[in-house]
Amino acid sequence: MATGEREAASPLWPVEARLAALLPDLLVFRKREGSESELATAQGVLLGVHVTGFTALMDRFSLTCKSEHDMDKLAHIFSYYISDIVEHVLCFGGDILNITGNVLLALWTVKKNQLSDIITLVAKCSLEIQEKFGIYHTREGQDLQLKIGLSAGRISQIIIGDEQRQYLLVIGRDVDDVQLAQRLAQANEIVLSWNCWKLCEQYMFEVEIMREDEAVKLRDMRIIDPFDFDEHFDKCLDYLPHYRTSADTLRTALELDPDSALEQTLRKHIMKNLVEKIDEGQPMEYVSEFRTVTIVLVSLEFHKTAWMLHLCHLIQKAALYISTVIEKGGGQLSRIFMFEKGCMFLCVFGLPGDKKPDECAYALESSFSIFNFCWENLAETKLVSISITNGPVFCGVVGAVARHEYTVIGPKVSLVARMITAYPGLVSCDEVTYLRSMLPAYNFKKLPEKMMKNISNPGKIYEYLGHRRCIMFGKRHLARERSKNHPLLDREKELEAFQMAQQRCLHQKKGQVILYEGGKGYGKSQLLAEVNFLAQKEGHRVLPMKLKEADSKHCFYAIQTLMAIFFEIDVCPSYRRQECLHRQLCRTVEEPLHCLFNDLFFVKFPLSFKVSHMDDLARQKKIKVCFIRVLQEAVRETPLIFLIDEAQYMDGASWEFLETLLSSMPVIMVMTLTPTFTLCGLAQHFLKSSQAIIVPISKLAATSLLRMACWELGVVSIPQELQIYLLRRCFGNPLYCEILCQDLLSRNLLLFHDLQEKEEENSKWENLSANAVKSTMYSISPPISEEEQERYICTVKDDVNLDTVLLPPLLKEIAVNQLDQLSPEEQLLVKCAAVIGHSFHIDLLQHLLPGWDKNKLLQVLMALVDIHVLCWLNKSLELAAEPILEPSSIKITEQTKEKRKKSDTSLASPLRLQEEVSPPHTEILEFGMPLLREAAWELWPKEQQVALHLKCACFLRDLACRCGKCHGGDFIPFHRFAICSTKSSSRTSQFCSYKDSGSVLIQVITDKLQLPSSQDSFQFQTKPSRRQEDFSSDHCRTEAEFLDQVNRMLAQTSHEKDVLTTKPCHCEEILKLVLSPLTQHCLVIGETTCAFYYLLEAAAASLDLSDNYMAFFYLRKASSLLGQPSAFSFLKKQKLKICQFEEATFCSLRSEVCFNMGQITLAKKLARQALRLLKRNFPWTWFGVLFQTFLEKYWHSCSLRHPPDNLSENKKKLAILQQQVHCLSLLWQLYNLDATASSRRFACLATLMQKNSAEEFANEAQVVSTYVDLSQFSQNIGDREKWLHCEQMAIQKSSLCCFSREGLLATAQLMQALAYTKLCLGHLDVSIKLGKVLGTDGPRAFRESRFSQLDLTQCSLTSLGFQAHEICRHLKKPALENLVLAVLFRSAFLKKKFDLCVHVLESQWTLISQGHDVLGLACFYSACLDLLLYGRGLLCRPFGECLRFIQHYEHSCILSSQSNVMLGVHSSLAMWFAQDSKWDLFEHYLSKARQLVERTNTSLFGSHGFVRFLECQVLMLQKTLEGVFMQIPPETHSQILKYFKDFFSRCVTCPVYHQWVSELKESVMRCGKRESVSLTNVFRPFDTCLTRIWIPGEFLEDNNSFEGNLGIQRFDRVVDVMENKDDEETQECIC
Repeated sequence: MATGEREAASPLWPVEARLAALLPDLLVFRKREGSESELATAQGVLLGVHVTGFTALMDRFSLTCKSEHDMDKLAHIFSYYISDIVEHVLCFGGDILNITGNVLLALWTVKKNQLSDIITLVAKCSLEIQEKFGIYHTREGQDLQLKIGLSAGRISQIIIGDEQRQYLLVIGRDVDDVQLAQRLAQANEIVLSWNCWKLCEQYMFEVEIMREDEAVKLRDMRIIDPFDFDEHFDKCLDYLPHYRTSADTLRTALELDPDSALEQTLRKHIMKNLVEKIDEGQPMEYVSEFRTVTIVLVSLEFHKTAWMLHLCHLIQKAALYISTVIEKGGGQLSRIFMFEKGCMFLCVFGLPGDKKPDECAYALESSFSIFNFCWENLAETKLVSISITNGPVFCGVVGAVARHEYTVIGPKVSLVARMITAYPGLVSCDEVTYLRSMLPAYNFKKLPEKMMKNISNPGKIYEYLGHRRCIMFGKRHLARERSKNHPLLDREKELEAFQMAQQRCLHQKKGQVILYEGGKGYGKSQLLAEVNFLAQKEGHRVLPMKLKEADSKHCFYAIQTLMAIFFEIDVCPSYRRQECLHRQLCRTVEEPLHCLFNDLFFVKFPLSFKVSHMDDLARQKKIKVCFIRVLQEAVRETPLIFLIDEAQYMDGASWEFLETLLSSMPVIMVMTLTPTFTLCGLAQHFLKSSQAIIVPISKLAATSLLRMACWELGVVSIPQELQIYLLRRCFGNPLYCEILCQDLLSRNLLLFHDLQEKEEENSKWENLSANAVKSTMYSISPPISEEEQERYICTVKDDVNLDTVLLPPLLKEIAVNQLDQLSPEEQLLVKCAAVIGHSFHIDLLQHLLPGWDKNKLLQVLMALVDIHVLCWLNKSLELAAEPILEPSSIKITEQTKEKRKKSDTSLASPLRLQEEVSPPHTEILEFGMPLLREAAWELWPKEQQVALHLKCACFLRDLACRCGKCHGGDFIPFHRFAICSTKSSSRTSQFCSYKDSGSVLIQVITDKLQLPSSQDSFQFQTKPSRRQEDFSSDHCRTEAEFLDQVNRMLAQTSHEKDVLTTKPCHCEEILKLVLSPLTQHCLVIGETTCAFYYLLEAAAASLDLSDNYMAFFYLRKASSLLGQPSAFSFLKKQKLKICQFEEATFCSLRSEVCFNMGQITLAKKLARQALRLLKRNFPWTWFGVLFQTFLEKYWHSCSLRHPPDNLSENKKKLAILQQQVHCLSLLWQLYNLDATASSRRFACLATLMQKNSAEEFANEAQVVSTYVDLSQFSQNIGDREKWLHCEQMAIQKSSLCCFSREGLLATAQLMQALAYTKLCLGHLDVSIKLGKVLGTDGPRAFRESRFSQLDLTQCSLTSLGFQAHEICRHLKKPALENLVLAVLFRSAFLKKKFDLCVHVLESQWTLISQGHDVLGLACFYSACLDLLLYGRGLLCRPFGECLRFIQHYEHSCILSSQSNVMLGVHSSLAMWFAQDSKWDLFEHYLSKARQLVERTNTSLFGSHGFVRFLECQVLMLQKTLEGVFMQIPPETHSQILKYFKDFFSRCVTCPVYHQWVSELKESVMRCGKRESVSLTNVFRPFDTCLTRIWIPGEFLEDNNSFEGNLGIQRFDRVVDVMENKDDEETQECIC
């Protein structure tokens, strides 16, 4: 049905009108007198339009591998083309009888004396159709053309069917004539039948007589004055009583008054599933689907001598039988149409709501039954032909709004029609039907290939011979073979059940049955293969077999096959079968009884006298007795195990025999069952036996499923987007995982990279995919074995969008079958939810559902939740209702909802009379059934997909901002203001111009992509609020005043309970539920500009949440939208045009991602590029640095401009300044990684430029953050005076920054900086007080009495530490939270509070492991090594785990760029191997540390690593004196002293280590003077510390984890213990 720009069917149409639009006027206005089966006649003119080239076009599409995409294009072309023709015919008063395939048949019913005038009218209509629509050029190169035939005369009509379903047939000689005229016509020609020519006004036409065919070819109409066609047209309208009377509609039938009798009559002529959708109120646009169906075409050819009335009775008889037979298997008789020699019945299996898992098999069996019935019961039948095909088709509505029909379109429809003529008199099927039926091959016969018109590759064709008895028993076989390389996952309990059954059978001497019950694909067959392997390994005799559905129809088939396997005659040649069987039977069965097995095993033993006198029942009993005797004899020698896969297909006689066998001998039976099947009574009785144990098989855990995916793909790690792809589609089903992985490989969507290849820095962004995966794989990869072997990782190709990758056909069929089990309203809800995504909000879902109120929506949702199709989202991930509706840009939505509520109250609805359904606590759901969402999404036609995604995008775009806790605003500050000029200047896009008067959302104009929030955290305020004025009246000057001010601020806001406690940050949920789906919606609808915008927002949100990989993922998508870059700028072809600010932001975000991935060179390049685009150039040379430094110091203050008066222009300026500050902050951090003088100059310039830009920004929070950065940088380069000065400046600037998200974040950064400063300066008690309550659950710890004895400053610091942690946690800032915990650990470690250290590390592990942060893991394992060396035996992570991580990642770009961290790691490893006397490894890691010394700075990590390195040097010197190292050069002593000198000159801003390093240096100097002092006295300070590393050997074992050796306690309890120990511990362990 035409959609898009065409007018859609009005949702206000009554049901009668919607039914009438599907049926011809001949049926709507039919007089209901007498029996409907009576033959009625009338005079009329028939117009037949045949679209040529359509079959050839379908054939072109069928040759490609994109069937679903091609079906969509094919349906779109045909729908638009045929709808124009339908509307033109309706304008001329025609009645569309049917649209069958590519043929349209129309009728003008008039009196006999009016035929000539109507023929003229129809001829004029035909000429105009040929003129306007005669040829249609497609992009595929196949033109569509029209052949038109006309006939006139007597038309007969009859109703076929029963009270449930009826069909209108139009028959007669003139119906045959119009079909003949169509065939005689060539493309773009009109042919009149001979009778039509005789009845028309011949002088008015220019024609060509076709005498041989007795037809006339119409060329044109003659213009004869004073002939006026308009006058003739008005005259003809008087002959057409049902011609439209209103200009609003093309048919009078759509304006009829309600008539219940007419409605009931019309319902009988429409398929039931379509009627249900109409009753549900679904628009016709929602009815169409793309799905795989099975098409059955039955052709009956009658003798020419048969009377017409008699033929009608035969057709009626055939139709009733066909309908009855096919409906049992989910089939429907779609259409009956006549042809010259007979009639055809088009049947379709698998239409919406009718899908069955075995539809192909049932279609074949029902077709064979119909074939036999027609031959045997229809006397006048000359030939019966049936063809069956299976494949994807378009099932939906084609035509115009006023007249359309439900039909199926696709290459398989054309193929089934061609097969009828190519293979007459047979039941034929295509290869797909043959394979998917899963019926035995002996039921088919391959047919010779034949040429078919416009079908280039029909494939193999088979004749179905009917269900024949199996001529042979089965063979030993299991569905799956055990894989040596892929061990069984998560099936330990199931295997334990089998082993327990073995023991019970051995000890109790009773038979045992294990029944593994699980859904399809849960791994039952693989589990059975594992049982087979284990049983054979233990020496048991195993009889394995797999059953099929067809086997259930053969009595005793399962036992027949099992015994054939037992006798080993299933694998021997047929000529030796009797000899082999005789050899097996002669031991236990009398020879005269051997002939009992002749029919069972297809042998020919001589019939004995004893057996000849037995009846059938006696023979059956004797066979069972012989079988039991043989098996009892075998069990005495070797334990016997029966393995039966798919036991639900076992016949009843076999179940009965197995029950007898179970009670007769100690045999073990292991079976698999699918719970959805209904078992026979004998099977159910068997399962109730006390010896039978049912073991349910559950789905795989997520980690196990990902491991399985790695095995299937041959890699050790997969990217995060592929993990999401598999987890959301598989839901723990291993079969689905296997098929999806194979599908990805077959589609060539993945790239593979050698994991062991040395990781190097890349100069191009496009080559970073492998590096990104390597940076996140540690947490999911399986344990790395010691063996050297090739290892690979995979990445998804850049141009691949996994969200739109279609399901493999097998999985789609499974999911569609599940979908069709739902009611029509449930199906519609699932289909609409599938468009939104895996998770969705019920408000958005209601927005897509036409005419649904909230009560009805909740009722259907509850029903779907009850059957686990949907599930309420986990509370930890749910998006609260307040934040999602809090930004001011949603006010329009709320107002519209209120209006809709008012309008809804005026409408009477049955649902409103019911009891109101109370909404659940959360309003977010997700799919709870695998594949269902993907399959439901694929059912939508492309055009309707785009329309629904457009609705979703327009609904979500105003929610695409920070959460209410963060006061709204863009994730990229002022993003929308910086691009508004570009948006307004561009053409109005489909996304921005979307309008829907009935939707929840009232659209805004184009340039308002997202309205700014009135509470925007970056808004430029000229006047502070009253609340801010209270605290800003006097600026705080000291730390104590700052802490007191923060306490007062929090105390005043605590009564509102909206700062930290009840409203945590929901930006993570915004990212998952709004931004990420919004990018997908924009990509589907083709709005690449909007998609790029939201991809940048999603990347910024991911970085804000410390998820670097997902930021890379979104930016890689954005890169694909821009196109491939070129080495030459003039050759660069961008698919998308973006503004300069977005290009700069794109570079800035990529620079930050590269920085986090260790790609330092590329990060610098991108940051410079971003600054250049932001009009803030950064120099490349030292001279440029000097000049720029001069400008920044002396000219910048003079060049500061006042902010513009225009608020929008001001925010554009702020957006640019914010990006400049961000890029400059990145640059100094990048250059700070290198300790050279040149890099230091560049870093100093970057910090100066950052400070100037921040001051120009005029935002207090940004200024505070900038001064905190300057303080950190000054500490890193050893500038103590500037370090403390910047910290003091940050405190003074912090008075106005606590009332916004950025303000709270800046406050947290400042509090963390204070704790860091106290640690570096050696004030360890204060530093611990800053962070020791970080692990508590709330402010309760702050209020406890143990802090009451602290002075004001320390109380403030304690409060500040808690609030810093709480702000980080609620603002979802894991990077800053991790830094806070790192400072706390180092402070506690230096105070020897090792129990507290363990708890901090456990909290840090929980934080880091969720974010896949390699650098965070390195810091964590570095701390673990410190604890292992000096923690008095306390263990957080085993040493082996620490070592594996370092070995695996030490060469990664991330850690290679972090010299400060790696210096401490390598030195700690050297110390560990020293305490184990492994001096070769000690030297190895010490040499690595020595290479890093010169590259470190004076940061806390750098100083800590330097101290560790000095300890190793002193230890080496000591062991040299002891003779351990023989080849140490003599200059070692002087070199060590040089290291000490470097330490004191470099690490002046970290005095916490100075005392200990001084003692180490003194020891070395004494050694150099060779004083006669004992080693104990010389190295006393070192020994007192080093003695603690000689811990017991059992702590080296990997299996001694922290959880097993140390109970987890709460932080507050640990703090209590530490407080009590403070007085006892007087000496710090400064390491």
